[in-house]
Amino acid sequence: MKKTIRRTVREPVRQTRSVCPVCLRQLPAVIIRDGENYSLEKTCPEHGTFSAVIWRGSRPSFETWGGALPPSDAVSPDCPHACGLCGAHLRQTCCVLLEVTSRCNLGCPVCFASSGNSDNSRDTDEPPVSTLYEQFKILVKNGNTFVQLSGGEPTVRDDLPEIVAAAKKAGCENIQLNTNGLRLGEDAAYVKALRDAGLSFVFLQFDGTTDDIYKKIRGRALLDAKIAAIDVCGDNRLGVTLVPTVIPGINDHNIGDILTFGLKRSPVIRGVHFQPVSYFGRYPKPPADRDRITLPEILNAIEEQTDGLIQLNDFAPSCCDHPRCTFHGDFVVLPDSLMKLTAKTDTRNKSTCACGSKDDTSHLKNRNFVSRRWKRTDEDASDDPGADYEDMETFLKRVRTHGFTVTAMAFQDAYTLDLERLRRCSLHVYRDGRTIPFCAYYLSSYEEGTPQP
Repeated sequence: MKKTIRRTVREPVRQTRSVCPVCLRQLPAVIIRDGENYSLEKTCPEHGTFSAVIWRGSRPSFETWGGALPPSDAVSPDCPHACGLCGAHLRQTCCVLLEVTSRCNLGCPVCFASSGNSDNSRDTDEPPVSTLYEQFKILVKNGNTFVQLSGGEPTVRDDLPEIVAAAKKAGCENIQLNTNGLRLGEDAAYVKALRDAGLSFVFLQFDGTTDDIYKKIRGRALLDAKIAAIDVCGDNRLGVTLVPTVIPGINDHNIGDILTFGLKRSPVIRGVHFQPVSYFGRYPKPPADRDRITLPEILNAIEEQTDGLIQLNDFAPSCCDHPRCTFHGDFVVLPDSLMKLTAKTDTRNKSTCACGSKDDTSHLKNRNFVSRRWKRTDEDASDDPGADYEDMETFLKRVRTHGFTVTAMAFQDAYTLDLERLRRCSLHVYRDGRTIPFCAYYLSSYEEGTPQP
């Protein structure tokens, strides 16, 4: 019997624009479907053709996940080279990031900021508290009251509590710390000072539940340091969200264990925010498709590795950012179970998102919802298995105290950058008076290997 060989047909499904990974010039690009996989392809007249996988699998479907349509206008802004936010940008700022230092106490190969300097002597370019205070005031005046303090590693600054206090004084309602947690676990007095100054919650770099993962990604065993940081934050009633950078072949098998770790430590841990690896800053060679993991792969891994406790259908695409950038699931941890609370969005993308409104401030509701889920409350909730959660007051109190979110953000690098997605970004970086979409700010070419100014 003659063997039948099934061949997939490559076909274009979407026209967009991207950049050359070498020279960063803006280029026409096309999304190609090859079976159940989708790649972004573009050709630079000087440096050749590039292809990078952006979506693997049919669960969920690339075409129907969020139902995102291309922008209706024909605008092709000079993006990412002319960022700040121009009139062609389609989203307001939900969260704005400020780099308070370029120093770091780790030298990770996987790093947005390319912060390999472990020398903790003061950097002369490090903005003083007074300068940061003026920046916070400008942000608040422009309606941006949800700030993330980042770097580098912010906790190398001894005056970080003063920075938090300055943000609070300027009117920032939600102040998030992006940290590797090393100092937090070693210096309880420092954590208390951060809390007393007004820190809202902590985004903790947390790549896995075994030290072999940290040795591969961060260069040293760090699990005990991470647990120590979580414990100190718990003692100070600071909510912690775990932030794993997911890398194929290194920690993608550990996704379920990370979730189990977080759920067992509720209410200190408020959720897990997965970040598929992307290639900014330093990387030794152009990434191959095998070096990437996509959102549907993470969603399916969550379902498989939690034995169905958390399922793909428990998640929804973002209506704030582009749906191919994020997903979110909302839960409450009960004493003996996990209840799903995710509000389903209109998959045809006909629902509106306040972040897209140019003349309204209702996008603040979205920020406030996020902050309520990530913050610790001063309330205490009983873990009595006999508690009556059919009583609305008891149930709502449990939601406040033991809410748990599972989210992801697929950042774009020079190989995967899609201007359609970039125009709908609501996570921005503030620098030198400009508010810049995150992926545009950290974009780097392969030859340069350093973030663009």
